[in-house]
Amino acid sequence: VTKVWKGAGLPDDTIRVDFAGSAGQSFGAFVPRGITMSLTGDANDYLGKGLSGGKLIVRPPEDSPFVAEDQVIAGNVIAYGATAGEIYLRGVVGERFCVRNSGALAVVEGVGDHGCEYMTGGRVVVLGPTGRNFGAGMSGGIAYVYDRSGDFDRQVNREMVEVEQLDDADREFLRATIETHLAHTGSAVAQRMLAAWNVENSKFRKVMPTDYKRVLEVMAAAAAEGLSETETTQRVMESARG
Repeated sequence: VTKVWKGAGLPDDTIRVDFAGSAGQSFGAFVPRGITMSLTGDANDYLGKGLSGGKLIVRPPEDSPFVAEDQVIAGNVIAYGATAGEIYLRGVVGERFCVRNSGALAVVEGVGDHGCEYMTGGRVVVLGPTGRNFGAGMSGGIAYVYDRSGDFDRQVNREMVEVEQLDDADREFLRATIETHLAHTGSAVAQRMLAAWNVENSKFRKVMPTDYKRVLEVMAAAAAEGLSETETTQRVMESARG
């Protein structure tokens, strides 16, 4: 696909491949736009490594006797170095989820330690608990974390990030993303959240890198003033220098 269509890839879901069972390491690595890989079963480490625009879906079998959101659906270091694409995982994963992610959207129902470590772009939605040291070295992108027990603040590494409440745009994005997660995975967690959305949306926290937030604010102000691209870049550089 990449040889023929280059970086643009194909329209989403042009090619769909369905799998069943246990996938080994690096399932869906470097998949380009236009390819969707759907796995009924579970996956090992490095799922979605270098994802380049494709879509990955992992869910347990419908007849599984286990509660999906309590079970590990994939291993460690998911979406390492991903640049674009989407990942939907019905279940929890191990450590270093979305480390070095720079552009992909990833949805999961719980993560281990060091989630979103060194992340530089993209968006992450965690519909369950997180481990410690969340957001360490995170310089870009946005993460949304469901904080049901109210203890997420103790799990965050605040050296480079801030934890905020959602605004209207966040709520709109989050609801649409959870609806998509439900459509792809049949997630019971997503279904419960959407059924009580007016209550559940208030339990999410937004993790935003401090410098990234400042850049976005400067760009928004420049756009409101009608500045050119060159002038906007200059304004951003001045902001970075303090």
